[in-house]
Amino acid sequence: MTDITYEIVMQLGVLSQSRSGWSKEVNLISWNNNPPKYDIRDWSADHTQMGKGVTLSREELLALRDLLNQWEL
Repeated sequence: MTDITYEIVMQLGVLSQSRSGWSKEVNLISWNNNPPKYDIRDWSADHTQMGKGVTLSREELLALRDLLNQWEL
């Protein structure tokens, strides 16, 4: 299996934090030296471990924003 590399280019914010110290974050991340994408996933406190998440292009992020804005949440 190929190693996955990542660089957190910008930490945009924390959505929630668990008692164990992991937090669900929104970040701009470069995966395998590719252009950065928006990413939502759980991270350990030191960012050395990660959970499953969702990676979105700028266009997908804007589409998600527009979709959520249609609903009164």
